Amino acid sequence: MASDREQAAAENIMPVTVSRYSKRVVLKTILDRSDRGLGLVGERVVVLGWVKSAKEVRKEPVPNPDAARDVGPPKDVSCVEILQSRIPFFRTILKALGGNTQYLREKLDPVIQKPAMPSIASLQVSDGSCVASFQIQVESSIAPPIQLMPTGTCILTEGILQQPLVQGKQVIELKAEKILHIGTVDQETYPLSKKRLPLETLRNSAHFRPRTTTVASVVRIRNALTQATHTFFKNQEFLYVEVPIITTTDSEGSSEKFHVTTLLSKEIKKEEPITMDDTKGVTFEAVKASIMEKNKQVEELKRTESNKEALAAAIQDLHKTNELALQLEAREKSKPEAYLKTEKFRYSEDYFSRETYLTVNGRLHLESYACALGNVYSFGPRFRAERSESKKLVAEMWMIELEMALSQLEEAINCADDLLKFLFKWILDNCSEDLTFLAKRVDKTIVERLQLVAESSFENISYAQAVDALKKVTEKTFGTKIEWGVSLTEEHESYLADEVYKRPVVIYNPPKELKPFYVRLNDDGKTVAAFDVVLPKVGALIRGSQNEERLSVLSTRIKELGLQKKHYDWYLDLRRHGTVKHSGLSLGFDLMVLFATGLNDVRDVIPFPRSCGKANN
Repeated sequence: MASDREQAAAENIMPVTVSRYSKRVVLKTILDRSDRGLGLVGERVVVLGWVKSAKEVRKEPVPNPDAARDVGPPKDVSCVEILQSRIPFFRTILKALGGNTQYLREKLDPVIQKPAMPSIASLQVSDGSCVASFQIQVESSIAPPIQLMPTGTCILTEGILQQPLVQGKQVIELKAEKILHIGTVDQETYPLSKKRLPLETLRNSAHFRPRTTTVASVVRIRNALTQATHTFFKNQEFLYVEVPIITTTDSEGSSEKFHVTTLLSKEIKKEEPITMDDTKGVTFEAVKASIMEKNKQVEELKRTESNKEALAAAIQDLHKTNELALQLEAREKSKPEAYLKTEKFRYSEDYFSRETYLTVNGRLHLESYACALGNVYSFGPRFRAERSESKKLVAEMWMIELEMALSQLEEAINCADDLLKFLFKWILDNCSEDLTFLAKRVDKTIVERLQLVAESSFENISYAQAVDALKKVTEKTFGTKIEWGVSLTEEHESYLADEVYKRPVVIYNPPKELKPFYVRLNDDGKTVAAFDVVLPKVGALIRGSQNEERLSVLSTRIKELGLQKKHYDWYLDLRRHGTVKHSGLSLGFDLMVLFATGLNDVRDVIPFPRSCGKANN
């Protein structure tokens, strides 16, 4: 306790910290001090921020004491001056009589040339470093308030830190002395406003949404989890290995993949020439427009009944035009359509000379390094071309993947347990301000759920036990009937964690049909040494396994699934030459951020989400 007081006392006398690369003060270094910045009063600083809200306060004019003593001989007074002095009197009379004072104001006020009354723009700004806003006071003599006050305006200013003259939420503010930069905003098109916008709306402006407090908190938590990930593996002496994003190996054997090719730019495009009848230089659209006009003409002649000959001629003309329209329509339908002819893909002519994809899973490549270096991990994007409506799946998602030599299923489960506990304890210790804000704004149970994972033990059950537990459920009807061999859906997994066990659940030994070809076959020949870690609210967060080290068994599994063995020759080589038992796992990083922030849609925790039909930025 004494050390905390000593640290606070030392902090309060420390000068403000200036960023080395921008010569400005990051607002977090002011607002996160134990004294909330009071110890910095009088310091001259440069700060940057984007305006979140603003108001203008008029300054009362200072009375001139010499004016009262300035008594001299009477001077000539113009009619205008007399009229100006009587305006308040006239307004009072009109108001009493129920007259329109606005008319008088419009007519007489332009005569009065008053100087603009000085004011102060009070700006609440944020630079994204913390939840709290920072207050800046700018006098109108330094910069026009109309330029500074629109939401989203960027301001770089230099001034003196002071205590606010009016006590409120702010403990310290900046009195601006210089404006170094103003980034103005087009208020007609700027998508953000003072009002709170739904996250669904913000997805259409992914390049602006980090300026909102909610998304900024999500990004800071995401950053903390990234740092924690690398710290955990460094502490456990894992080596970081980059795996390829472009690969020739289908690591899952069944998932929808994005193909990588340059052949599309070399397509042979042929368009059939369109022949037109030169004797009829008209289009079908023009004839239809003509028919409408002629119909109007016929109807008009029918109403007047003044000229039967003209009516008969108009009807005959309409009949001929209709026949022409039918001929043109038939010609349009029989005309050979323009078409695009694409040569059959010849991958030998492609950039990589063979079929390639964006990687779905990096664990196979990690295995080759685990077999040489021991324990390795990777952290990067993985891609699936599934057309899913799930709020927990998009086309590009970041994954934490690891492989461990001489490790079996139980060790992999223990590693998953340790990893999750470390990550969630890290953000509990380092992101308290953001978690508190999100608990108020999004989900009040965030901290409790994080503490549950960080401090409680996991429930370990087999796939068979999970099926039995779900079969006993009578108060709920699942969308997919539960029976042996069925893949547990998001609904099944969430129910086990949320309702049955009320804590994280590890489900192991599923049927072999539900897992990729490389997972180790158990002795019963029906199940494999795989596991899923299911968390309340978010579902399956980690999927791991012990991998098949036996060459013959792995070759059989590849054949059973109808995969092309030649594509996996390099992978089989690891079993032919110096094989070793090994295991690993994949953790959905974006889903972990979703769990940690309490949000419901993974698109809201990814900086620039890519989903089916959506890749705007």
